Amino acid sequence: MTKAVLIIDMLKEFVHGKLGFKEAKSIIPGILALLTEARRAKIPVIYICDSHKPGDHELSVWGPHAMEGSPDSEVIEELKPEKGDIIIKKNTYSGFFRTKLNECLKSMGIDSLILTGVHTHICIQHTAADAFFRGYKLIIPIECVAGKPIEEHQRSLEYMKRIYNAKVLKLDKVLEDLRGNAR
Repeated sequence: MTKAVLIIDMLKEFVHGKLGFKEAKSIIPGILALLTEARRAKIPVIYICDSHKPGDHELSVWGPHAMEGSPDSEVIEELKPEKGDIIIKKNTYSGFFRTKLNECLKSMGIDSLILTGVHTHICIQHTAADAFFRGYKLIIPIECVAGKPIEEHQRSLEYMKRIYNAKVLKLDKVLEDLRGNAR
């Protein structure tokens, strides 16, 4: 398995801003641990970032958020991208829709994705669906995803496990696998 880590929407708006929630803050340490191990193992790290322009369709549902160029659309300081990390901007729920994510992953020979970030039942699940449709294997460290309300987060994890064959695992197990299976 050739893996990549996707950090989805860990943006100032969704973690510390007006749309922030405590569960989003609670996953930061787990994602940091995963990033440390992934970088040590030379596993690609890809940030998938919501980035909107006025008129984007999604704004009709949620109102203005993560507007392109605004400080709120930036990755939180705690998880700031490093040199060599890849940043892909999206303007809807899926990291694949009208982006270069699939081409980027294919060019690196990636076949498995470790999904992290927020919101489990929205952007994580839609990215997981599009990844599954494209043949990627999915790994979701439970301590590295969050959604609100918690019931939707939990239903989404069960759904992705059942429908997309996602491996929903404890972070320790994912870290152990990375230590033993560097790309």
